Amino acid sequence: MTDRKTELTANLAKVEERIATACAAAGRGRDEVTLIVVTKTYPASDVRILSGLGVRQVAENRDQDAAPKAAACADLPLTWHFVGQLQTNKVRSVVGYADVVQSVDRSRLVAALSKEAVRVGREVGCLLQVALDAGASGRGERGGVAPDGIEELADLVAAAPGLRLDGLMTVAPLTGEYAGREQAAFGRLMDLSTDLRRAHPAATMVSAGMSADLEQAVAAGATHVRVGSAVLGVRPRLG
Repeated sequence: MTDRKTELTANLAKVEERIATACAAAGRGRDEVTLIVVTKTYPASDVRILSGLGVRQVAENRDQDAAPKAAACADLPLTWHFVGQLQTNKVRSVVGYADVVQSVDRSRLVAALSKEAVRVGREVGCLLQVALDAGASGRGERGGVAPDGIEELADLVAAAPGLRLDGLMTVAPLTGEYAGREQAAFGRLMDLSTDLRRAHPAATMVSAGMSADLEQAVAAGATHVRVGSAVLGVRPRLG
């Protein structure tokens, strides 16, 4: 455990330095960017260590891993984000622990989240996952709503009992016009965020950037970066 704490401490310090350097290069204050540590595939013991090191925001992408982990860490002062594609049959479980769902991308999911949030008396923050690689289907390779679907979906979330519209999220696409152009992709997300805030001024959160491209996200103006392997190391997927 001591060795793991030492490892996580060092990794976290390196990521903090990267974020601070990127903020300085972009003329932004360090307090303008929030680090979310993606703890998927890692045990609750790592989450506990990270909490002790000052991490307050953690993210998961698979409910079957996240639910028991969140329960094991229920005593910690953490905000839990769900960042994976979410099926409606998992909504009841996810609403039990997730403070923010970053992968809202369709009306049916909005309805399911709202119904469950009201049932348990919680308010769940929602980010619309934007697919910058959306094709004719209107959805991206890894989920998400096409840019031209944001307005309608945002209005649905904003009007849904138990839900709070917090902003937008994207993953740098692997195909399409933004493939290999992470900063351009994140810049496009910022433009979409500006449009969104005209109708929904409180939806200020912009979640973009991961271990490999957090600098580009910060340069573009992201408010939150989601970092996993740079903090926790590379580990085989569970299951």
